[in-house]
Amino acid sequence: MKDWRRVVTGPDTTIKAAIEIIDKSGAQIALVADDNSVLMGTVTDGDVRRAILKGLTIEESVSAIMNTSPTAVRNNEGRETIFALMRAKGIHQIPVVDDQGCLVGLELLDEIIHGAERDNPVVLMAGGLGSRLRPLTDDTPKPLLKVGNKPILETIIENFIEYGFKRFYISINYKAEMIEEYFGDGSAWGAEITYMRESDRMGTAGALSQLAGKLDKPIFVMNADLLTRVNFSQLLDFHTEHKAAATMCVRNYDFQVPYGVVKVDKHRLVSIEEKPSHRCFVSAGIYVIEPEALGLIPKNTTFDMPNLFKTLIEMKKETAVFLIREYWLDIGRLDDLERANGEFANIFE
Repeated sequence: MKDWRRVVTGPDTTIKAAIEIIDKSGAQIALVADDNSVLMGTVTDGDVRRAILKGLTIEESVSAIMNTSPTAVRNNEGRETIFALMRAKGIHQIPVVDDQGCLVGLELLDEIIHGAERDNPVVLMAGGLGSRLRPLTDDTPKPLLKVGNKPILETIIENFIEYGFKRFYISINYKAEMIEEYFGDGSAWGAEITYMRESDRMGTAGALSQLAGKLDKPIFVMNADLLTRVNFSQLLDFHTEHKAAATMCVRNYDFQVPYGVVKVDKHRLVSIEEKPSHRCFVSAGIYVIEPEALGLIPKNTTFDMPNLFKTLIEMKKETAVFLIREYWLDIGRLDDLERANGEFANIFE
């Protein structure tokens, strides 16, 4: 990485500042060094997400979350050796140091194997009625409603293609023929599209039963009414790293109780908290599922994604959560569509 110095920061830097470094650089890492440029640790996007899930605030210093024993290479190592080390350890960035441990560079796996394709299937759930977007959806299925200059579903497909994913399955029901006519077999996008027709609406996971036993790689599942800037390669790597049977993307949701909340002890008033705010994690409608998990979905039955995760949890299978920090918008209502059109140019163009 030629401009690697942009990702170097000090141990007293806030997590918030580290997030800005990680997002702006495109390297998905911040290198923490002392005043003499000696490498002290690294902070990755995954470190940040795990910290937030644990309840840390972004105003704390990166020293609280950094990896103090990162993998690094000496500046006399060859590219082939570095590439082999990256593959062996499953990492995408390696700091380069001199004999004194001072930073002299950063190697990125993406730069070494730029443009590598991923063979993982992507299932897009596009069969909903879009009732809350009427009258717009009276004549057009929601995935074909335009945001910016193209349908929502086209933006989603192009985002996946940007990260090397080209195998798509689209679950369709309402005005299915319009979606099939617009996207065809996907060749216009350099992709391969297969359609899964639902005779009845089968919930957010029911249609996946059609794929049971047919796939052998982790599968993306995403609602076709979402616009997001999630790094799908990074999400897949996270899922694989944690050896999960299924990974659910989540996002922060803040809400305020519109009343004074009263705490009591029997008949005694203990305290009153006026209109308190609360934060929780909610599902973001994006998942990565191992192919074996598809066999748990009953055929020809309405079945939602939360039911699949509950089943996996009951079976004591590994389930993971991936925190979305990036842009995310569920286009469920007319005001969401208006907002998406206002933001599209700055986010996706």
